[in-house]
This record gives sequence, structure tokens and C-alpha cells, in this order.
Amino acid sequence: MKTKINLNKIDYRVIGITLVAGLFLGWLFFHSSPNELKTTTSQVTAEKTHEDNISYWTCSMHPQIHMDHPGKCPICGMELIPVMKGNNNSDEAVSPDEIQMTDAAMKIADIQTMSVKKAYPDKEVYLLGKVKPDERNIAELTARFGGRIEKLFVNFTGQKVKKGERLASIYSPALLTAQKELLEAQDYKQSNPEFYKAARNKLKLWDLTDAQIDQIEKSGQPKTYFDILSPIAGTVTKRNVSEGDYVKEGSGLFQVINLSKVWVMFEAYESDLPWIKMGDKVNFTVKSMPGKSFEGKISFIDPTIDPKTRIAQVRLEAQNTKELLKPEMFANGIVTSSIAGNKKDLLIPKTAVLWTGKRAVVYTKVTDREQPTFKYREIVLGPTAGDFYVVSSGLKEGEEIAVNGVFKIDAAAQLAGKPSMMNPEANTTESLTQSKTLSEPTNTPNQFKQQLTAVFDNYLKMKNAFVESDASKVSKEANAVNHAIKNVDMKLLNGNKGMSSWMDQLKTMNSSIQSIAQQTDIEQQRKEFATFNQAFYHSIKAFGLKGETAYYQYCPMANSDKGAYWLSETKEIRNPYFGEDMIGCGETRETLD
Repeated sequence: MKTKINLNKIDYRVIGITLVAGLFLGWLFFHSSPNELKTTTSQVTAEKTHEDNISYWTCSMHPQIHMDHPGKCPICGMELIPVMKGNNNSDEAVSPDEIQMTDAAMKIADIQTMSVKKAYPDKEVYLLGKVKPDERNIAELTARFGGRIEKLFVNFTGQKVKKGERLASIYSPALLTAQKELLEAQDYKQSNPEFYKAARNKLKLWDLTDAQIDQIEKSGQPKTYFDILSPIAGTVTKRNVSEGDYVKEGSGLFQVINLSKVWVMFEAYESDLPWIKMGDKVNFTVKSMPGKSFEGKISFIDPTIDPKTRIAQVRLEAQNTKELLKPEMFANGIVTSSIAGNKKDLLIPKTAVLWTGKRAVVYTKVTDREQPTFKYREIVLGPTAGDFYVVSSGLKEGEEIAVNGVFKIDAAAQLAGKPSMMNPEANTTESLTQSKTLSEPTNTPNQFKQQLTAVFDNYLKMKNAFVESDASKVSKEANAVNHAIKNVDMKLLNGNKGMSSWMDQLKTMNSSIQSIAQQTDIEQQRKEFATFNQAFYHSIKAFGLKGETAYYQYCPMANSDKGAYWLSETKEIRNPYFGEDMIGCGETRETLD
């Protein structure tokens, strides 16, 4: 039996079931409560607000990079970070070289300040050294005549002797002959006194005393053995002979040192020398006598410094009557001293200073500001005084400086494009004023503009040669720039207020471009290039170009980290100071139409 199936009924059922299941699953997975919808809307609004508050994107390692979108640093490849727009609602006028912070930011960064004051700088200088014998109390005994050591009265090194005490007895055939000559010359004392004096002086040259010579003349017999006597009281520190030894004239016999007074030779580093002067009292100790302290005064400071160790010897004289101090003992000394002059100086904590190796930087607090405001300042430091620096110049007493959190202020200044430790050449109020004074636009004749534009066209070829780091090509193009400058007719500016400005810049440009053309070292050429660019920029700023646009660009790492500028025909950064090494390092600071 065959059953007939109604296909229309089956289709409607399937469709109906599918629709119901779809609606249920859609509600289950995509249904959002009113609170959830409100949260999502708030997140979107917050994200939009956050984006609106972003001023630009920059690199933490290269703050000169300013981008209008997130991404990677074109120099180092690091992720860019956002710099938020300032929330300062104050009506205060903040100059371009000031960095302003909120009270909340000050607390988070733990920034502390203090007023600069004068005080007596003193410092404890720690010195290491050794005990040495006083060189003025060392006696070296040598054989004045050849012979044989017949008897020794000093049997060991370290034996104490008195002045005039016998050290050894020597037999010398030569001395015996000289005595016989003296006895024979004695018979001619009246008739030939010169002969007698010569025989007597010969014995004196061999270190015999007048008393010994008189004794020979009185006895009428030559002495077979002669004693070697100690010239000073002290300790025998060397004995170079034994009984029976034959010695030649000039041979070393004994060394005797008087140790009742010793030297202590300390080593002082260059940085310690400003704090050490003649007559300073030094307290010192030696390891063999813990708890016992000695003292003495500095009697000598070495006038030279060892080129390898960079230290100078400082000599101390110390009494040693009990001979507790022995040569070659190690000594630890402390001298508490003040800088020569004993006057008050400006002192600031070491934590207040950012030191680049070339310059010392502090941040001074600007007065008469409702919000904390700081300003970059380069100073000259004197010697260190413990945890403080002496300030030679750059600060005045009473000024307030940041002493804690200074690096955070500097980081904020870098991100804001303000003068900072790594970018001291940022646009300060002074530099902007100077730039405005030198570069005020003038009513320039078109013919003069055309001639200046010809200089610019040749300049671009030279700039591109710098990008290629080709010194010979740079020299060639520099000659072309020099020729173009000479073709500029200054007479066209007669009666123009920019005449004096052009003459001032022309001197610098002529000197620099000629030096670039003559140099063969690309780095030396780049130094002159930095100087030329400043003058050329002011000229273009003042007189303009004919139908061309110039981009004034800056790299903070160029010219020995001082920062340097150049002019370009495009906004694209192609750094002429580093070439391919850092081709993209820099930013456009100004557009000149």
C-alpha cells in the first residue's frame, strides 16, 4: 500500500520550527539588558573622549617624533605613546621654555624642592697609603776602597746601631800603601808642604777622618785594618757582605735607616685634590694596631699625576719614637678639609643635578605661579662636598630648585618639546626672540629673491651629498654654493632695512662654506654645515625665496648632541648629519614660503 504525503504541510512545519529556533537563539546570545547597553555606550563615549584628549603620539626614546596617529617610531621601531592635551585652566601665561605641572602630578612624581643657600663646604677625604722610611734619614754605606772584609760587627739585618758604631773591619792593600806615602811625606812637611797635603787628602777621600789620620802620623806605623763606622743612629736594613768577602771600590756594604720619624705616602685622586692642602692634619690607622690612631700633617703634595692610575702622592710626616710604624705597613687616613679660602659657597644636593658628561642641568622653580612651574637651567659645578656639589656659576642664593624627581620633570619637558637634558636647543623664549629679531620679513626685490633661490638650489645638492656621506661630493657642491653666494648682488638691498641683517649673515656663510669646501673629513664638514645652516635660515626667513618652499628641520642628536638644523625641499626627514645610520632622525620645525 502506498501512502501519499502532503509536501506542502511538511514544508510549513519545517519553516515554522526553524523560525522559532532562530528567534530563540538570537534572543539568547545577542539580548542585552538596558544596563549592558548603557555600559557599552559609556565605553564608546569614554574611548572617543580619550582620543579627543590626545594631542599627538610620540616615542619615549625620541621625543622629537610627533605623529597624529598611533604606530611605531620611524627611528627605533618602538610603539608610540600618546601625549594628552593639557588640562590647565589657569590664565597664567607660560613661556615656551617652562614646564608646568599640576599639584597631583607633583605628588605622584614625588617632586621636592629647596632654596639654594650658602654654607661652608667641607668633606671627609678617605686616603689609602703605605708607611715609608724618611728618605732624609737613610744612609747607604759603600766601599771607598777595595779590600777584604776581615771582621763583621753587625751579624744580622734589623740590628740597632748608634752613630759612630763599628759595622765591619776591612783590610786594603791600596789603603796600606797610601798610609806609607803619608808617613814618607811627613818628613817633607816643611820643605814640601804641597806633597804632604796631597798625601793627607788622599786618605780623606777614602773616608778617613782627621782623627784617624792624626793617629797614623802619631804612631808612625800604618794601620793594617780599618773600621767602617755608622754615620747615623738607626736600624741596619741591608747587609750586603759577609766575613772574608772581597769588595771593590763602590760596592754596597750596608744600609742604615733612622725610623724615629717616618713618612706615610697616601694616594689622592684628582677629584680629592681640591680638598687637600699643605698643613692639613690627617688621622690614620694601621691594621696591625686596631683601635689605635695616629696623626700627622701633610708636608708635600706631588706636583704631577700618574698618567695610568690618575693619582697624586700626598706625603705625611709622623713621629715614630717607639717604632710602632714599620715600613710597608698599609695605612687608612681621613682628612677633614674645606676648600682653600675657607669661605661660604653655594651648595646643592647631588640629587638635584642631571649630569650628561658635558653639562650639568638643574630645574629651577618659577616664582609667582599658581601651579608648580619649572625651567631648565645649565650650571657649572665645582668640586663635590660629600653629598653636595659646590656651584661655581649658574645659580644664585635664594633660588628654588627641584632636588627630588628631577628626572621626571626632564622627561615631561622632553615629551612637551621643551628645553631638556637631551634637547637643550629647544625653542626657548630667548632663542625665539633672537630669531624674530634676526629674521623679520622685509620688502625684498624680486631679483634678490631669485639670486637667493639660486643659492638655495645649490644648497640642496650639497645637503643631499651630506645625506650620502660623500665628503668629496660635499666639497664640490660647497664650491657651487660659494659661487652662487658671490653672485648675489647686495646693491639690490640699498635702502632696505634688511641690508645690515644680510651683511651679518653673509660673514658667517662665507666663512663656513669655504671651510666645508676645503675640508676632506665629513665630520668636520658637518660641524661647519651646522653653523652655515643657522645663518642661511635667517637669510631665507628675512628675504624669502622665489616660487619655492623650504622646510627648516632639526635633529637633537646631531653636532655632538647639541642639536643642529638644516633646510630641505620636502617634509620627509633625510638627516644630513648621520646619513644612512639615522636617516629618519629629526622633525620639521618651520615651513618657509
